Amino acid sequence: MKKYILLLLMLFSLKAYTQPSSCSLQDATKDSPWTLDSCISYALTHNVEVRQRINAARQGELAVREAKDRVLPNLSGYGSENFSFGRGLTADNTYANRNTSSFSVGAQLSVPLFQGLRVVRSIKYSETSLKALVEQSEATKDDVAINVMAAYLQALYSREALGVARMSLGVSQEELRRREQLLEAGKIPELDLFEARAQVSRDELTVVNAQNDSVMALLDLANILDIECDSSFDILPLRQQELPMPSLEEVWNNMQMANHSLRAAAIRKQAAGENVDLAKSGYLPTLSFNAGIGTNYYKTSGFANEGFAGQMRHNFSKSLGFSLNIPIFDGFSTRNSVNRAKLEQLNSELDLENTRQQLYKTVSTAHAQAIAAEAKEKASQSAVENTKAAFDAMTVKYDNGRANATEYEKAKADYINAVADRLQASYERQLRVRILRHYNSN
Repeated sequence: MKKYILLLLMLFSLKAYTQPSSCSLQDATKDSPWTLDSCISYALTHNVEVRQRINAARQGELAVREAKDRVLPNLSGYGSENFSFGRGLTADNTYANRNTSSFSVGAQLSVPLFQGLRVVRSIKYSETSLKALVEQSEATKDDVAINVMAAYLQALYSREALGVARMSLGVSQEELRRREQLLEAGKIPELDLFEARAQVSRDELTVVNAQNDSVMALLDLANILDIECDSSFDILPLRQQELPMPSLEEVWNNMQMANHSLRAAAIRKQAAGENVDLAKSGYLPTLSFNAGIGTNYYKTSGFANEGFAGQMRHNFSKSLGFSLNIPIFDGFSTRNSVNRAKLEQLNSELDLENTRQQLYKTVSTAHAQAIAAEAKEKASQSAVENTKAAFDAMTVKYDNGRANATEYEKAKADYINAVADRLQASYERQLRVRILRHYNSN
């Protein structure tokens, strides 16, 4: 019996690893199982939120380009044609019926010489804001990677939990057949047979629930990957390796230097300070250089008019000038803009502090959960060995008529529960350690 149980456990564990899942991919290899790395890579490319963050960073690049373009001059041309009919005032201050037409053409140039440091500060603010958008995009990728990691491990756990449930069902079915033979031989009461049948029914229900949990876990992973579902999606088990768990101090020190969410918050704080300086530019004067050229043609009925070419040549004019604007009172518009920017700066400081606190809570919780899962895994391993030995001993006692069916089923349930607890603790530890290592490397 002991050898049979061990063999059955190995068979069902192998079947659990090769069990196909219930979702398929788009734009990927449909027929080959996916690894954890391939799932993360696919999600980082196709996830909607990641793509939105990338587009936001591109908008930031446009904002930088627009800010730099404000130092360029403005050049424009103009042309007009006007007609006038009927009575009009003449040079002699009398009215007469005259038809007139005029045509003018020219060009104007405006060169900003000094814009109250607004352009320089705007460029600096836009570049800093772009850095924050890039960091936020990377932070979103980190979040997506962790979500994929958690969903992937949950899918693997659900698959192995299904294998444990099937193992339990197989043992119960074999025990039912054995009790049928013992009942025919008159060695056990009929009540033991009824109890065996009830246990098989309970284990069948457990298998159905485990199958549903496995399907839902794969569906959750598919939803994160943004893929459609059918019957060809499969994932590979993780390579068996002991990943060392970094210390809390090591992870936190690395996160303070390299975590994208924290860096994005720090850069937003810097940008908020630069926005205050940008708002203060409204207090400074502006100076620009203006130039223009133009000519015109004028014709009045009843008078001798010079030809078009001659007028266009003789009426040619040029202009140069400087324009200085000194702000004296703007209805407190600049003052209000500065105060608003200062409030945004204060909020950015609070946001940075809140981000730091939340990250520390997250990493400290993950570290504590990893330690607890590691301890639970070691304890559950001992529990599996002890309950397995107790189950084997109880099987011998039951076969010799020194134990009843209730005692046998309890020993079996204790063993199955210990196996399930060890499985859960193992995947819990893997998840928490991988999250910590991800934080430690980003």
